[in-house]
Amino acid sequence: MNILFGLNATLNQLATEINDGSIKWGELTSEGKKAFAQQVSNISTDSFGNIESTFDDYTGLIYDGAFSEHMTSPERKGLTGDNIDETKAKQIAKDFTGAKDEEISSNGLSENGNIPSYSFIIKQGDKTKSIAISQKGGHIVYMNYYREIQEEKIKDEEAIEIGKKFLNEKGYNNMKETYYLKQNGTILINYAYMQDDITVYADLIKVKIALDDGEILGMESAGYLNCHHEREENKNIITKEKAKEKLNPKIEIDSENLAIIPTEYNTEILCWEFKGKVKENEFLVYINAENGKEEDILMIVNTPNGTLTT
Repeated sequence: MNILFGLNATLNQLATEINDGSIKWGELTSEGKKAFAQQVSNISTDSFGNIESTFDDYTGLIYDGAFSEHMTSPERKGLTGDNIDETKAKQIAKDFTGAKDEEISSNGLSENGNIPSYSFIIKQGDKTKSIAISQKGGHIVYMNYYREIQEEKIKDEEAIEIGKKFLNEKGYNNMKETYYLKQNGTILINYAYMQDDITVYADLIKVKIALDDGEILGMESAGYLNCHHEREENKNIITKEKAKEKLNPKIEIDSENLAIIPTEYNTEILCWEFKGKVKENEFLVYINAENGKEEDILMIVNTPNGTLTT
């Protein structure tokens, strides 16, 4: 948990300095990047290696990407279907992992977490996997296992495509990579749902991939199960040219897209998302697509271990 506190402290300090005016968002120095990158580089092997059987409890230990603290919903809109029993859940776990009946054992039903789930342990040779299946609908909540990674041979871009192919094969279509973290030979990639050309940040699935051979080591879909649904089309929006009028005139825009971002009030806002640079610092700026209000500004931090936002 120390890495979580260190990371939060760094983020909070940056936020305080921006809010009190001692640092301007367009004039951030590289010192903020260095402090943040140092916190990320301090993540220990255990932070990743001990995920199995605690995927549903580790929210915050591993960076979830922009707006991750708001990716919950009391309605659990993505949790569709009828309640299933343990026998059905076991079959779903077997189908998902390719496990034989003698390789899987049950840990029973846990109703304490955000998503009541049946959890199972799967032993396939020297591999021990953990997997949880939601009681409602029989969805995969997480699957994970840890092993030693050999020499890295898979590039980041290739890993991203491997993860996307895996999600497609498992029935999760229209997912787009957003942020990622690398640690100890693995890469944890965040994929957000794309509705038409709109990035829906709340509908998040994380995939962990081994960089020696591209094996899928883990998947976690709590954000997706909490929030996923088809949003109604909103035609009453301002143009991106009108939204640009709210931007810092010094920003050099690299990309511009529509995105739906969650809020701390369990609501969602359709925004124009502008990615750009002011001097050497990269930012994401979110302008409300209905009224032109500036909703959020995030600084992009490129570290040796991945791409983050603050």
